[in-house]
Amino acid sequence: QVQLVESGGGLVQAGGSLRLSCATSGHTLSTWTIGWFRQAPGNEREFVGSIGWSGTTSYGAAVKGRATISRDVAEKTVYLQMSSLQSEDTAVYYCAATIRSGLWARDYDYWGQGTQVTVSS
Repeated sequence: QVQLVESGGGLVQAGGSLRLSCATSGHTLSTWTIGWFRQAPGNEREFVGSIGWSGTTSYGAAVKGRATISRDVAEKTVYLQMSSLQSEDTAVYYCAATIRSGLWARDYDYWGQGTQVTVSS
């Protein structure tokens, strides 16, 4: 069982930045790919980016160049740093885990509860 807990969401002004955290359990980071997704009301869950067990990262088109995913293996935590935030970035942000890799929510087996990010203009 993989446990994921997001934190760090809140209200951010347009143009600002934030860092979200995803605390994981056990040896998740040495085995699983951790992905970040977001979901705005009425929209499907959207791929933000991921970091594989080897540390390889990938990013979705909507955030490429504005997002950085990193991890602290000792702390068992994955981070999502985003900058130049706009109202379109307002969503619930989730971290998720897959034993494979993938760009789609259906590729992921375990999910955190999500953390709300609201960007005010």
